[in-house]
Amino acid sequence: MEKTQSVTNLDISPEAERKSRMIRYLIAMSIRVVCIIGGVFLEGWLMWVCFAGAIFLPYFAVIIANAAGNTAGRSAKNVVAPNLKIEATAFEIAKREKL
Repeated sequence: MEKTQSVTNLDISPEAERKSRMIRYLIAMSIRVVCIIGGVFLEGWLMWVCFAGAIFLPYFAVIIANAAGNTAGRSAKNVVAPNLKIEATAFEIAKREKL
C-alpha cells in the first residue's frame, strides 16, 4: 500500500500565499514610486529610463505578484486512495448477526 499524504507535503496556507503576493507587489510599486521621483529630478537618458520603469513596472509587478509560489525542491506526489472492497457475504453475515 502507498504511503499516506502527510502534512509536510501540503502547500502554504491561502493567507500566507496572499501575504507573500502582497509583499511582492508592494516592493514593485515602491520601486515604481522611486522611478517616478527619479524621473522628475534626473535629466537625459536616465530620466527616460526612470519613466519607462514607472510606465512598464505595473504590468510586470502583477505578473510577478501572481506567479506561482516557490516550488523549488518540492515534487508533486501522487496521492493514492486505497480501494475498499466489501463482499456481499459481509452484508449477509451482518444481517444474520442483527437477527
